[in-house]
Amino acid sequence: MTDMSLRLPTKRFQAVFDLGPKTAATAPPDTGLGHPLLFGDWDDETEQSSLAVEFASGQIHLDTVDGGIDYHFHRGTGEDTDRSPWTPKQTEPILTWASLLLTEFHNRMPDLLEDVEEAAAWHEEGYDLYVCEVEEPARLDLITVDIEGELLTLPWLGSGHVDHDHIEGDNHPIALLWSASEASAPDVPIAEARLDPATEQPVTNALPGVDWTAVGMPADEVLAWLEGIYLNHHVLPDAAGTILTAVLERMGGLSFAE
Repeated sequence: MTDMSLRLPTKRFQAVFDLGPKTAATAPPDTGLGHPLLFGDWDDETEQSSLAVEFASGQIHLDTVDGGIDYHFHRGTGEDTDRSPWTPKQTEPILTWASLLLTEFHNRMPDLLEDVEEAAAWHEEGYDLYVCEVEEPARLDLITVDIEGELLTLPWLGSGHVDHDHIEGDNHPIALLWSASEASAPDVPIAEARLDPATEQPVTNALPGVDWTAVGMPADEVLAWLEGIYLNHHVLPDAAGTILTAVLERMGGLSFAE
């Protein structure tokens, strides 16, 4: 089990963004479902945006498409469902508000996401304030977040070098890829990690047929190292994700609606 006491301290960070008109913030849904988690994304290739609104009782995922917005629902467990997990009286304001929020988020892409990533980079460099650039006067918003520290991990101490990548499967699995040569990209899977839905902690396993002598580290040490990497990259909230969530909450009016 990874020692979670080896985490860097949580730090307060502030960033100033141009979030646009924030029309969605004027009417956040009062459904009695609690405070939702918000996740937004932008696809550079398709130039489409997505938004996930997740309550404990269910989720709605929305995507921009040509001519409008597509959406689908999930149960509270994350399973797909062809109908809303909420009553029609609850669903209608959520859908209306989320559609407006996604539209406004999409209208700020990709500039806003680039500002968020730049703010996260400033945080990584040790600064506690980021201010976006604007070409003309605009009403700007100050976002304040507490960014959790990463788990302290050693660099790869085996032979060759490694990388990790998503693989198909349930519970967000990744594969640890290894190469004996520094000159070639890691392409040999040697271990896997995924999230245990019951504990929300990573579970790791070594793959059969691996020559651990060639890898240069025993399997148990590799798995302990992979657990820390999984925690940092797939469990502990990173700076960009924390800032983006706060941005979406401000755009959607959830910063002031509990």
